[in-house]
Amino acid sequence: MSIPLNQQHCRPLSGPEHRLPADSCQALLEQLPGWQLAEDGQALCKIVPFENYYQTMAFVNALAYIAHREDHHPDLGVHYNRCAIRFSTHDVGGLSQNDFICAAKAENLLAQ
Repeated sequence: MSIPLNQQHCRPLSGPEHRLPADSCQALLEQLPGWQLAEDGQALCKIVPFENYYQTMAFVNALAYIAHREDHHPDLGVHYNRCAIRFSTHDVGGLSQNDFICAAKAENLLAQ
């Protein structure tokens, strides 16, 4: 039995050998409702709506804490009532397991 993505931890990855193939990305994407592959499968993205700026910033700050703890940081677009999240692993030139782990942790945060 495999460990759920949101219970795994990121590990340092560097080099194209750690880039996930398209079929692995598609399989992992099924575990992340509302997330999409973008940029020809090189990024994992989601736009999360909120009711107001306070809720948006509370989420952004909580996600920043998780990203710091995992040492894997998303690109964020922060707006009044939404946050655009984009994960990609620059050191592998595309998507890695770390991107899906952090997206799952973001989902877990949204469920709280």
